[in-house]
Amino acid sequence: MLIKKENIIVTGGAGFIGSHLVELLLEHNFAVTIIDNFDSFYSKEIKQKNIASFISNPDVTFLEIDIVDSNALDQNLKKEAYKAIIHLAAKAGVRPSINNPIAYYKTNVEGTQNLLEFAKRKNILQFIFSSSSSVYGINDNFPWKESDELLKPISPYASTKLSCELLGHVYSHLYGIQFLSLRFFTVFGPRQRPDLAINLFSKKILKGEPIDFYGDGTTKRDYTYVGDIVDGIYKALHYNQSLFEVFNLGNNKVVSLSEMVSMLEEVFEKNAIINYLPEQPGDVAYTMADITKANEKLNYNPQTSLNEGLIKYKQWLEKQL
Repeated sequence: MLIKKENIIVTGGAGFIGSHLVELLLEHNFAVTIIDNFDSFYSKEIKQKNIASFISNPDVTFLEIDIVDSNALDQNLKKEAYKAIIHLAAKAGVRPSINNPIAYYKTNVEGTQNLLEFAKRKNILQFIFSSSSSVYGINDNFPWKESDELLKPISPYASTKLSCELLGHVYSHLYGIQFLSLRFFTVFGPRQRPDLAINLFSKKILKGEPIDFYGDGTTKRDYTYVGDIVDGIYKALHYNQSLFEVFNLGNNKVVSLSEMVSMLEEVFEKNAIINYLPEQPGDVAYTMADITKANEKLNYNPQTSLNEGLIKYKQWLEKQL
């Protein structure tokens, strides 16, 4: 007798983090329903390559729909039961959100509420949300802790993520949906979005082109390898101690922009050409995750250093060029 596999909805499943997560869920014998609208923020072809290895898997259902369209959700998601929604889909990027804040609000906040309403109607009692370290905004209490209550986001993108966390608390309180918000810290690795620094810098270093270097190089980030992030998401799927929680998923180590470029030069064995530019509005100067809570409650324990991850990224990138 065949045992029916538990089905998990993954929004944004054709993206950078989403495609890695789908692979992990399939390895652990789940069925996966992917929702992705191939947002034009970057090439559809890139996302199609992300999912090429598993799109024909009989345990995968792919739906090209927009989470803003609540009717499309109802019409296309007709399976009897879903174990959980892992919501990764969003309009991404701090700087673009400043130029188009209304579109970011519509997709990120209204889209999330549509999914929460869908979860309520379908009695899906677990909702895992991809939040962002950017919600901390201007905050000198390093390392950043989930218990920090005075959050001051400084970009429309960050404000939408914080709004979604608050929405999640409402639905958790009113309808008993477990809402877990995972605040990601500067995720990198194979399939990284083409707009992100490590991807951009690597390609330009290889081509001998100048890289746009914003500020004086002292800004610092908590770079987190994608494999560690999806491990954290998977562990959150098995968390059952409370109905609402926020967890930092970072690496708990900070590296400056200058140091990161130096590491890329060493990994790619080629010097970077630097084009110095002013700091960008909306960017915070420093991010650092306190991952004590995620370690204690999820057994989250990142394993990959920035240097190790850059070597893996180089191996992947060389196969793409």
